[in-house]
Amino acid sequence: MQSIQRMGADSDFDALYRRHAPNAFRRAWRLLGNPSDATEVVHDVFLSLYERPEQYAGRSSVTTFLYSAVTHACLNRLRDHDNRQRLLSEHTSGSAPGYASASQEQAVEVRALLERMPEPLAQVAVYYYLDELSHADIARILSCSSRHVGDLLARVSRWAARQEAALCNA
Repeated sequence: MQSIQRMGADSDFDALYRRHAPNAFRRAWRLLGNPSDATEVVHDVFLSLYERPEQYAGRSSVTTFLYSAVTHACLNRLRDHDNRQRLLSEHTSGSAPGYASASQEQAVEVRALLERMPEPLAQVAVYYYLDELSHADIARILSCSSRHVGDLLARVSRWAARQEAALCNA
């Protein structure tokens, strides 16, 4: 596929969207647990790419780039949601409605952890634990070494242990 930067016609971008948007949507829905939020994230990612095609530098496939961009956008959306919930509870008498249904308790707990986790750790945690990707696959997505992926995963474990210890001491 030709570089996004060199696409001359809107029809080329339409073809790119038709080909990759369904996978991007499934990715976003899996991370966010909400189809309307997933739709918004996918549209935001593709709109950003349409407006600034230079962000795709061609160092990886378009699929890999979009996978990473959607993951990043979902993590940001989860963090934004956490901040909105906090502000609503601080400035209103009641709490805001829940983000996911009670039947998805485990998914809610994972999303809550990802909301608080530092960005590089959250990305590698999603790729490894939720997507079950290998160190080599994650290294390709993040453009780093497999050893660095291992170091990041060790940091994820230490971070999670500190969070658990803080809960036990509270």
